[in-house]
Amino acid sequence: MHDINTNKTGHVSRPHPKRRILTLKPIHIRAIKALIHLVSLWFAALLIWNTLEGNFGADPIQGLSHFTGLAALNTLFITLAVSPFARWLKQGQLVKVRRVLGLYSFAWAVLHLAVYIALDLNFQWTLIADEIVSRPYLSLGAVCWLVLFALAITSSHKIQRTMGRYWQQLHNWVYLALILAPIHYLWSVKSGLIEPVIYLVVSIALLAMRYHTFRRWFAQFATAHPRS
Repeated sequence: MHDINTNKTGHVSRPHPKRRILTLKPIHIRAIKALIHLVSLWFAALLIWNTLEGNFGADPIQGLSHFTGLAALNTLFITLAVSPFARWLKQGQLVKVRRVLGLYSFAWAVLHLAVYIALDLNFQWTLIADEIVSRPYLSLGAVCWLVLFALAITSSHKIQRTMGRYWQQLHNWVYLALILAPIHYLWSVKSGLIEPVIYLVVSIALLAMRYHTFRRWFAQFATAHPRS
């Protein structure tokens, strides 16, 4: 409840509502996107440098897989942190950077898969299906990759307009990738569980920020499918 102040003339004055320090404009969004490109390209250059210099240790394949996988996961986390951050700052324009972040997340996921197929399996295509079926963590990784692939190829504004309300329904599947990706990471490691557990906790926290969204979905589902 706001305090009400009375000035010397007897008029009632109310406190002014808090104003945003800065309202983001298109030029600010372009600058943020440029920064995203620069940071992403810097990490790509770092990947190349570490590969050429042999900085991935005794098992460079594992090092490459770890680097690209974490890059995909970190970028996915940042992508899904944009909306809560934009609401908190009351800067709706920020959501316009989600697409470029999501595409970079998928790009890192492509590199992650390429490392596995090219270096782990030596392009033995017949082994891919067997590996995915026999190793649960690879099954989860495959599901995450397919979700990101579907979101990437439907990310343009033209496709969004064409799909209408189905576009949002499809892109809600990103929440499945958000929870399965850190589980994929957790199941893939044999030691050093602290880091993947931290990623899992962050994933749950990002989902918890959307509590009201999930609650609304469950309410709509219950309304559409009443118990007999």
